[in-house]
Amino acid sequence: MLSKIRKVKFSTEGKNLNYKVILESPEGKELYVHFDYTYATKTYWPLEVSYDGKHKDAKLAWYTRDIEGMMVTEFLESIAKKINKKYGFSLNT
Repeated sequence: MLSKIRKVKFSTEGKNLNYKVILESPEGKELYVHFDYTYATKTYWPLEVSYDGKHKDAKLAWYTRDIEGMMVTEFLESIAKKINKKYGFSLNT
């Protein structure tokens, strides 16, 4: 993962795990990603994306493909693993 995590908001309350993350892209631009972990499908899904102040709905594939060189699920999973480790949370799947 080329982007650096700058700020995190993590919540285990509610039906799904919820992550709000501000990252710094390799170009120095800000990437905001709000995503969750859905227990039913056992996958991470982007809910809201903003890049360099521009709202992108929940579209993240363009960023992960062009800049990170990976799939969206891989990208979100790598972020979530770092956050889960920081907060001492274990995802029992």
